[in-house]
Amino acid sequence: MSMVTVTRDGHVATVTLDRPEKRNALNPSFWETFPDTIAALDDDLEVRAIVLRGAGSCFTAGLDVPATMPWLPMTPGGPPDGSARTALQRTIRLMQRSPSALERARVPVIAAIHGPCIGGGVDVITACDMRLASADARFSVRETRLGMVADVGTLQRLPRIVGDGHARELVFTGEDFGAERALSIGLVNRVLPDPDALFAEAARVAQAIAANPPLAVQGAKAVLNEGIRHDVDRGLEYVATWNTAHIFTQDLATAVTAFMTKTAPTFAGK
Repeated sequence: MSMVTVTRDGHVATVTLDRPEKRNALNPSFWETFPDTIAALDDDLEVRAIVLRGAGSCFTAGLDVPATMPWLPMTPGGPPDGSARTALQRTIRLMQRSPSALERARVPVIAAIHGPCIGGGVDVITACDMRLASADARFSVRETRLGMVADVGTLQRLPRIVGDGHARELVFTGEDFGAERALSIGLVNRVLPDPDALFAEAARVAQAIAANPPLAVQGAKAVLNEGIRHDVDRGLEYVATWNTAHIFTQDLATAVTAFMTKTAPTFAGK
């Protein structure tokens, strides 16, 4: 079943990551069904703007590691298996479709971020047209700390939003950072005092967009996207190929074990 719900208010659709009991962690169902959710809204010409938010205490805690690892066609430590590697690349490309669906949507998408927005959540919000946050928002490009190269869109989109130097720092350290840092580097447009104020402001901006001539808004988004679309697509294909070749490391196994057991990892670079 899909982990998202959709509500409508006039010409504005709100898409909610709706798995609060798991802090909206992104499970296989999300990666498999989210593009279809956005495509259905894209086909509805009455929709002129989309707000993306999380239910409960946060936007998303990121990848649901326990649920996703068995779903990935990975055979670390086994004999060479070309079909498994091909299947892994296909799965990475499938996962990339979810953020890309937001970027390629006909209408503007506003991310309303409260609480943690970790790992895969950064992949998702960087594909949105704009980002608003509440003061309690917290971000991290967590993939690095899990022993992997982020492969669902952050590396392609984050530098274009915050600049190369900030992006490299956030990616290489994997450190958590708050809403004020996100505002200072341009990751978010503005910070609201609490989630209620955040959701109200996201709705206000979405309604302001929806009140404009829709073809002009949609044309502006198409033209803005055209300048980056081909570079992003090439980057996504490259990182999928890179991880297919290089993801099977001892450090990845160490990181996943440490995550599951809540212990501090020590990496050997192997």
